[in-house]
Amino acid sequence: MNTILVINPGSTSTKLAVYDGEILRFKEAIDHTNDSDLMSSSFAEQVPLRLKLVRDVLACHGVDLSSLAAAVGRGGVLKPLPGGVYRISKQMRQDLFETRYGDHASGIGSILAFDIAVPLGIPAMTVDPVVVSELEWPAQYSGHPDIPRISIFHALNQKAVARRYAAEANRTYGDLNLIVAHLGGGVSIGAHRQGKVIDVANAFDGEGPFSAERTGSLPIGGLIRLCYSGRFKTEREMRSHLIGRGGLFAYLGTKDAREVDRRIESGDEEAKRVLYAMCYQIKKEIGALYVVLEGKVDAILLTGGMAHDPYIVDWIRDGVSFLAPVKVYPGENELEALRDGALAVLNGRETLKEYDA
Repeated sequence: MNTILVINPGSTSTKLAVYDGEILRFKEAIDHTNDSDLMSSSFAEQVPLRLKLVRDVLACHGVDLSSLAAAVGRGGVLKPLPGGVYRISKQMRQDLFETRYGDHASGIGSILAFDIAVPLGIPAMTVDPVVVSELEWPAQYSGHPDIPRISIFHALNQKAVARRYAAEANRTYGDLNLIVAHLGGGVSIGAHRQGKVIDVANAFDGEGPFSAERTGSLPIGGLIRLCYSGRFKTEREMRSHLIGRGGLFAYLGTKDAREVDRRIESGDEEAKRVLYAMCYQIKKEIGALYVVLEGKVDAILLTGGMAHDPYIVDWIRDGVSFLAPVKVYPGENELEALRDGALAVLNGRETLKEYDA
C-alpha cells in the first residue's frame, strides 16, 4: 500500500495528512497565528520553522518516515505550466524559495515536500499548482501589450471539483464543458473546456469579482488616481490595500462571511447590499464564461469556503441556474486532491511531469 504525506500551507496555518492509499490515517492543521517568530519571518525564514513543526507532528503520530512512498505539497507561484502532477525538482524548489515568480505561502508546501522526500529517496510531487496556464490565445490579450493576461488561480481545487463532478455523472473530465467558481478569500472562476481551463481571471493579482479580501477588477481611472494620491509609499502598501484589505473587508471591516450573515439577520441593510453586490459580480463573470464556452455548458460548480454560505449560494444559483445545472461542493478538499494526484502517478494512471523540461 502506498503511504503518502500531504502538505498544504497557508498564510496562518500548515495542514498536513498521511494517507494509506485513499484511507486517511490522520490529518492535522498547525495554527501559526500565535507563533510570533514564524508570523514575523520572511518566506525563506519560515521554511525551517515549518519543517520542524511538520516533523514534530509526524513523530507525535508515530509515522515511520521510511514507510512513505511519496511526499506531495501544494504548488506555489512558478512559471506558467499545463495542468498535471509534477516532480518537485531542485530548480522548482529554488524558484519557490527565491520567490522568483511571486511570493505566496502555498509554495512552502512544495519546498517542505522536497526537503522531506529527497533524503528518503522517494518522489516529491505537486499537483495542479496555482500557475496552471491553459488559456486559449484570445484570453491572453488584456488591452495593452505591457500587461498580458496570465493565469494564476485556484487550479488544484477547481480541477479536483471538476473531476469529482465528472465521476458522479459517469463522464470523464476531458469530455465536459464546465464553469467552476472557487469562492473564498479570493474568487476565481474558470471556463473548463474538455479538461483545460481556457479562460480564468488572475485571482492572485486582483482580476474578476471582488471577494472577502480582494478588490477584483477596478475602474482604471480611479485606480491610477489612487496610486498617485500620495497615500501609499511603496508597492507593497498599495498591494496590501487592494489584495488583503479589499472586498468585503474594505466595505464592512470583516473578511468573515458568517459575520456578514449575522449582520444581515440583525437587519443591517448595508451588509446585505455589499454581499449581494459580490454575488452580482460573480454571476456576471459566470455569464461571461458561458459565452466563452458558446453556451455549451454541462454544469456550473460552486466550491470553496464561501460555498458553505446559504445567502451566497442561493443568490448565485438563482441568477445562473437558467444557463446550466448548478452543483455545490463546499470547502476546498485540497489535501484529498493532492493525495489523488500522487496516487495517480504511483498507480501508473498518470505520468509524472518534469518542471525543467
